[in-house]
Amino acid sequence: MLTYAYQARDSAGKVISGVQEALNEDNAINTLMTRGFMVLSIQQKTAAKALKAPRSVSETDIVLFTRQLATMVDAGLPLVTAMTGLYEQCDPKRQAGLRYVIGELSAHVQQGSTFHEAVGKHPRVFNRLYVSMVKAGESGGLLAEILDRLATFLEAAARLRKKVTSAMTYPAIVICIAIAITTFLIVKVVPVFAQIFADFGSKLPAPTQFLIDLSDFIRTQWYLIILVIGGVFFGIRHLLRTQKGAEFWDKWKLKLPIFGPLMHKICMTRFSRTFAQLIRSGVPILEVMEIVGETSGNSVIAKAIVHVSADVEKGDHLTAALSKQPIFPPMLLRMVAAGESTGKIDVMLDKMADFWDEEIEALLDALTSLIEPLLIVVLGLIVGSIVIAMFLPIFKLNDIVSQSK
Repeated sequence: MLTYAYQARDSAGKVISGVQEALNEDNAINTLMTRGFMVLSIQQKTAAKALKAPRSVSETDIVLFTRQLATMVDAGLPLVTAMTGLYEQCDPKRQAGLRYVIGELSAHVQQGSTFHEAVGKHPRVFNRLYVSMVKAGESGGLLAEILDRLATFLEAAARLRKKVTSAMTYPAIVICIAIAITTFLIVKVVPVFAQIFADFGSKLPAPTQFLIDLSDFIRTQWYLIILVIGGVFFGIRHLLRTQKGAEFWDKWKLKLPIFGPLMHKICMTRFSRTFAQLIRSGVPILEVMEIVGETSGNSVIAKAIVHVSADVEKGDHLTAALSKQPIFPPMLLRMVAAGESTGKIDVMLDKMADFWDEEIEALLDALTSLIEPLLIVVLGLIVGSIVIAMFLPIFKLNDIVSQSK
């Protein structure tokens, strides 16, 4: 973002002066004209706006920015002009983060940086995959085509992420409802029954007594429960941030009965699609392996990719290097071998990614269909157990009255 000092004549004919922030001089003049000023002189005041912490940019905004920039560059517009247009159409409130980033990118490019260098200065918004593909596009003179591919890739990745999120949303809501209902029954309803049963003066059935004791503990020692839950949460969080903890968790995720194959397929489709896009964009194979390892999303797969990269660097074929790591399925190895023999590894990997996307979607649909009745049964068992435990003394009222006599 640049700052310009200007002198202009307002609608009343009075000469005024001030400063205007804009991406470039033309943008500053257009902004002043829209405010009803006739610009007399304008001069850049500072090289750039003072740095401030970048605001968050949504994934949807990044995809939209990439797609629109690709279209404008493909139409022959200069890069700075294209970014100026995108900057002006951003909503200052709803897309404040994207507007800020575009302004920074334009300022860096105007100061002599290449586009991939400017993008690389915002790692929290643009990951290394994005930077590498833009760099390859600039080097080969195919920036518009690479940006279009990149937008397609980001859309596919976002679509997969939304499928997984939407599939997990319903179970999470049902679990929260179950916890809320159970807590309400134990904290509010059980004490009422406990007061009634106390008047019987007789020994209660074991399930009822356990539930009453549990209710008393939760109501009187609730702060201990919060401390224990908080301690467990932050302890697990700290453990997962360590290298050994993250590796253990990633290894354990892949071995889960139902979710393990799903996690493995998600990692494999991410590996295949990212590898295909980078190879197609002309990124060197060793750099491709490094980037794919960083974006795999699982430390077990990332470690396997490091070994593959080392074997490829020694001169092994990609298929031979991949076959040494059991994490990569046989179908992927056969497709990579076919791609190496025909020189179309990117096409084969894209087909594998599409195939796994279909399998993931089918697995998520089946999982959602299975989880829905399962959660209803679990919720019914929890609530039903509480209700039965509370009414059990009433069912045995004759025995309790006899004991009290």
